[in-house]
Amino acid sequence: MNRTLRLRKSLLSLALGACLSTLAVSPVFAQSAVGAVAGRASAGDQVTLVNVATGATRTVTVSADGNYRLSQLPVGDYSLKVTRDGQGIGDEIAVNVSLGGTTTVNLGGDGDVINLATIEVVGNRVVNRVDVFSTESATNITREELARLPVDQNLGAVALLAPGVVSSGATFGGLTFGGASVAENATYINGLNVTDPYLRRGFSTVPFAFFQEVQVKTGGYSAEFGRSTGGVINAVTRSGGNEFQSGVEFTLEPASWASSREDHYHEDGTIDERDRTSRDTSPFYKTNVWASGALVKDKLFFFAMYEWRDANSTDIDTTEAWKTNSDNGFWGGKIDWRINDNHSLELLAFSDKADSTTTTYEAYDWDSDTLGEPAGTSTAGSGGDNWSATYTGHFTENFSAKAMYGINKRSSLNYSPLDGDCSIVTLSGSYVSAFGRPDQAIGCHPTNGSVNSRYDEREAARLDFEWQLGSHQLRFGFDREVMDSTSSRIYPGDGASYQAQAATPGGVLPNDALVPDGVTAIVDARRYITGAPVSTKAEAIYLEDNWSVTPNLLLNIGVRADKFHNTLASGATFAKADFSDMISPRVGFSWDVKGDGSTKVFGNAGRYYIPLTNKLTDYFGGGTTDEHTYYVLNGWTEMTHPTTGATYLVPNLGAQIGPVNTDMNAPAPDNVSTAVARDLKQVYQDEYILGFQQAINQAWSYGINATYRRVTRAVEDARINHVEGCPWYSGDWPIINPGETTTLWCPDTENWVTFDSSQDGYIALGSGAVMGYPKPRRTYKAVEFQLDRAWDDTWAFNFSYLWSKTEGNMEGPVNSDTGYADTNLVQHFDHPANNERYGVLFNDYRHQFKLRGSYKLNEMWSFGSTLTARSGGPITAFGVVWPNDRRVAGGSGEYSGGGSGWLCVSNCSDWANRELVWSERGAFGRMPWVYDLGASVTWTLPVENVDLKARLSVYNLLNRQTVINVHSRYEGQPGTQLPHFGQGTVWQAPRFAQLVVTYNF
Repeated sequence: MNRTLRLRKSLLSLALGACLSTLAVSPVFAQSAVGAVAGRASAGDQVTLVNVATGATRTVTVSADGNYRLSQLPVGDYSLKVTRDGQGIGDEIAVNVSLGGTTTVNLGGDGDVINLATIEVVGNRVVNRVDVFSTESATNITREELARLPVDQNLGAVALLAPGVVSSGATFGGLTFGGASVAENATYINGLNVTDPYLRRGFSTVPFAFFQEVQVKTGGYSAEFGRSTGGVINAVTRSGGNEFQSGVEFTLEPASWASSREDHYHEDGTIDERDRTSRDTSPFYKTNVWASGALVKDKLFFFAMYEWRDANSTDIDTTEAWKTNSDNGFWGGKIDWRINDNHSLELLAFSDKADSTTTTYEAYDWDSDTLGEPAGTSTAGSGGDNWSATYTGHFTENFSAKAMYGINKRSSLNYSPLDGDCSIVTLSGSYVSAFGRPDQAIGCHPTNGSVNSRYDEREAARLDFEWQLGSHQLRFGFDREVMDSTSSRIYPGDGASYQAQAATPGGVLPNDALVPDGVTAIVDARRYITGAPVSTKAEAIYLEDNWSVTPNLLLNIGVRADKFHNTLASGATFAKADFSDMISPRVGFSWDVKGDGSTKVFGNAGRYYIPLTNKLTDYFGGGTTDEHTYYVLNGWTEMTHPTTGATYLVPNLGAQIGPVNTDMNAPAPDNVSTAVARDLKQVYQDEYILGFQQAINQAWSYGINATYRRVTRAVEDARINHVEGCPWYSGDWPIINPGETTTLWCPDTENWVTFDSSQDGYIALGSGAVMGYPKPRRTYKAVEFQLDRAWDDTWAFNFSYLWSKTEGNMEGPVNSDTGYADTNLVQHFDHPANNERYGVLFNDYRHQFKLRGSYKLNEMWSFGSTLTARSGGPITAFGVVWPNDRRVAGGSGEYSGGGSGWLCVSNCSDWANRELVWSERGAFGRMPWVYDLGASVTWTLPVENVDLKARLSVYNLLNRQTVINVHSRYEGQPGTQLPHFGQGTVWQAPRFAQLVVTYNF
């Protein structure tokens, strides 16, 4: 037999999804750090896998129908061998197990691999091209792949390699998956959910070097997975083996290696409200050391890491400056105890606690680049200590169980030594545009931020079982999360925040008062106090059958049921749902068309629920004071700084304009029957995917799939100022399902009142017209194409194109258009006008191209590159009025919520006779295309047994600082167009370079 053929028959491994860009990944315990090996062989043969690193051994007998499966396998390299009647047959086969995937190894009667047409030799490994056990859509990427590419060192950058994942242009950042908002995703580390339970817009930060492999799920999750309507980042950390290993890695990003951010000016010549950015710098350095090995050979293994990060950034404006010191350390470790071949225990622990201290310099001279004396400091804290314990047991060849328990902690702290002396004083964009900035500093607070503290803790537990019964692989289990949040927020100084705003005489303020004649500037004094301990208990059960109907057809049939219970500080119920209220059917199929694993047709359909955030419970549970008092601005008063002695300005308050606006107050409740609908139902998304994948030859493969997603429900606070039969509702914001039947408690009648919120709930001021709220809708349609060339120790290439369309009348639980980020509290339903329009949404990036490739010139030099090109999002105008209504339909400021599609063109101060024109979503065109080119070169010391590498990566090589978000607020007052509508608010980050030096020994 030819030597190459013998090698091909004796070696097999799965190149992971992102490396291959496969379109689907097997449904194997998607929330945990495991994979599987499966295939066909001679009935009665025994297939044995041995973990190369740890020596752990698993054996299974091939069933009567010729199928076998070994699941619950830790990610890594294995050797596979076949025995018959106690005698080994064929050669040992090298197998690689990927995260959440199934490596297909079809064996002939002689024990050798028979699906050679679908695999490719890669050095001493063989790549499996198509995963025929999959009904999901996902992308996997390993440390080895990332080492060949210019990918920044964070999980978000890895996720962006997957088709359909985009870095949001929202002012609050985040990732959008498949048209969903940034608050609909979930992140797992070794099966532990580390997603922010408070706002669901972030996750625990862990060093890039701590991970072995990352899986990015973009759709089609199986039944054991839920609580996400966007996407999932699923990561597994590194582990130790019998061989002792260690290393050190240095990362350098000097400020001199980064291009300057551009200073941005409005079209009228005034500088952007973020002021100057061209002298801002963010140098970053870190040192990472790690070690792994065996504490007891073949039994007890460890991996340990410590990383020190040094980040000292500067923010230089025209007359002010800030310097931030963020020197922090991360520690993490993992212990693996192989009790025996059938039972194992894994312990994971890490801490991402971090603090940063910012010094404010209120006196800065731009021309001479000279800092004045420090005006004060502030401190921000984040992160927490995290751990998990996972037990895996194989009780028979066909029955296994897994149990996980863990704690995830997060914190968010902001405070300053001057909190007791200085109030917040700011200038709105409208004020700066109309009057410019004073020459002196405004206010004495170093950050103009609230005094905030929040501590979050998630207690997570899950139990999963897998039982192979002939052609049926039954999977079932239970998971439970208890998420506690304790928060406090108050404004510093006298407890009020003072913002100077431009005004138009006769304009209507949010308290329905008119701006007096001759007044062109006002002060909005906002008093905001909130905070309480709140808790959410979420539970789920699931059952799933992976049924091999024929040797070539797999059906995945499952159902998941969720329940939750949100409680206030008193322990009283805020909202709850039982298992019967949140049932999620899932069904999928995978057809191995030719029976050799080279061609696959797959599809799935399912329902996915998303839970309420603790932010929502917190807002109502502890009570909130949110009051606005409006004053005439009578100029500025000079004051002396309490620590520096420098002078600064505070507004001189004139006459109060109208009453205190208490519309947003939410008193601390002893029950929430008037604040939360009795029949509250949870948000869900229905998803349908159909795809095709084929291996062209041993190196190349391609695939295409189509996705449709639909959301038809929201959980939001809605302005309810009219309910037929209950006069008590005259201006409240209960949590309801807008556009659906709603039941609330009526204090007047001491009974429940039920009404259709699509027809009732709102009465216009002036005309008295009664109406309801439009039913929320969001759809996502996409077609994705991929072409892939697998790594063969010389070069690799991947190309993807995604056409998509995201439409609806609401983005989701946040509002990126106007920059409102309070999840589930974004003023979508503060007025019926806000969701009247159906059309393209903020995350509608119609065309997305992604390319990446790597090339090894020789043993010393290799190169990598990535290129992303996507079309810009739509530009939508948000007005502030609505026909036949005196009440405003949107906030007057850029970052306030709500907004109308009606724009006033004449008689704007007369609500009954004003002339309005209609504006569709996206009526003002689109933002420009965004291009991002990255390049890297890696040098490897060409000395045997010495692993020394240096990789220089350049990100945004072309230094394109394209606008990716714009001012969407068209009017501040009826008929008064804001001067900067359609102009930039967020831009692409400039070019920067990164050097990573790695020495492993």
